Amino acid sequence: MSKYKNSAEELLKHIGGSDNISVVTHCVTRMRFVLNDPNKANVEEIEKIDVVKGTFTQAGQFQVVVGNEVPSFYNEFIKIAGVSDTSKDEAKVAAKQNMNLLQRMISHLADIFTPLIPALVVGGLILGFRNVIGDIKLLEDGTMTIVESSQFWAGVHAFLWLIGEAIFHFLPVGITWAVARKMGASQILGIVLGITLVSPQLLNAYGVAGAGAEDIPYWDFGFAQIQMIGYQAQVIPAILAGLVFSYLEIQLRKVIPNAISMIVVPFLSLVPAVLLAHTILGPIGWEIGSWISNIVYSGLTSAFGWLFAAVFGFIYAPLVITGLHHMTNAIDLQLMSELGGTNLWPMIALSNIAQGSAVLAMIYINRKNEAEKQVSIPAAISCYLGVTEPAMFGINLKYGFPFLAAMLGSLVAAVISVGSGVMANSIGVGGLPGILSIQPQFMGTFALAMIVAIAVPFVLTIVFNKLNVGNIAFKKKRA
Repeated sequence: MSKYKNSAEELLKHIGGSDNISVVTHCVTRMRFVLNDPNKANVEEIEKIDVVKGTFTQAGQFQVVVGNEVPSFYNEFIKIAGVSDTSKDEAKVAAKQNMNLLQRMISHLADIFTPLIPALVVGGLILGFRNVIGDIKLLEDGTMTIVESSQFWAGVHAFLWLIGEAIFHFLPVGITWAVARKMGASQILGIVLGITLVSPQLLNAYGVAGAGAEDIPYWDFGFAQIQMIGYQAQVIPAILAGLVFSYLEIQLRKVIPNAISMIVVPFLSLVPAVLLAHTILGPIGWEIGSWISNIVYSGLTSAFGWLFAAVFGFIYAPLVITGLHHMTNAIDLQLMSELGGTNLWPMIALSNIAQGSAVLAMIYINRKNEAEKQVSIPAAISCYLGVTEPAMFGINLKYGFPFLAAMLGSLVAAVISVGSGVMANSIGVGGLPGILSIQPQFMGTFALAMIVAIAVPFVLTIVFNKLNVGNIAFKKKRA
């Protein structure tokens, strides 16, 4: 008998039975349900199941946090429930029936940027490593960088830029592909569209600001001229271009006969999309992106930047629960494009560290509870490496006061980060390794903020436990 059989049977019973399951799938740590009647799910009983570390509803899906063993548990569950294996895309489509307009918009944004995150994380680590060896004078009493001391490291430094450039300068290619994939259009044409935004024959986006009108090349059609400007690292122009292309292709498929569709549809969707991207969508998207990044950056660097940081640091973890945190990916990328870095992402990394530190305190408090440590120790490790869900839903939200302690620790750390002007090269690993993505001149300050994000939640969690702050659930658990 499978070790998950009893737990799977309990979950099926308390979720309302097979008839209440419209769609079920899973991700890295969670079971994702679209339920016919969400009110039939007995959350209190579900959270008592030994393998369950928490539950929440997001984007129209009832999600059950299981942990790293979720694939095995999922296979046992669908066998017992008698439901078929379902793809994540099917689950998302079904979930829309339970989503409002804002939730749908956030879901679409998440679907565009989520596939890009592995590349962005790798790119951030690479840029951070290049900065460490190329910009920080670590040798000869602080007078020489590692690159300057060795031809080998100079070669490594130059070689790694090949990857960094591919990820960040050519980001529009990934975005237009992701949009086409999301919309159901031809992905290869989405890639082609992205390439037309970053083609070497265009004036590089980074060179536009310093170029006069006479220095910008253009296509001359006799009656009109179009500036040949590239959109390297630009986010909004790529999204707009991808959406227009996808819409054109999907609509053309509906009206053009299948016999000529293969020839006509790609031409009539791609060419107008590229033309619109370089005449209307690109300039408009550039202005929108600049407007967004300037507002965020101005807010973070103004006299009231500390207040913005305090609010963001405090509410980021709750935003993760709602799914609204997906919006920060687009803002981070836009800041990187406009400013050469982001002062928003460091606060996200610090929030993740703070959640892990609260769990660390719970490990100390429950050091004699072996069953609890089986959940909390892996949760703390994964949280410090950037995956917060097991920690948040398995420990912190369950008891309440550790979650509050982590939010307060994140607040203090965020104020330190923003108050010191800390900038990250890019999105990176949202935990302790995140320091590698920080620009070299700010690594010391960020390290201090990390210490605060570790110490404050740890101490507050222990203090809150002693004072019984929000501790009702915890007392029940110990009893």
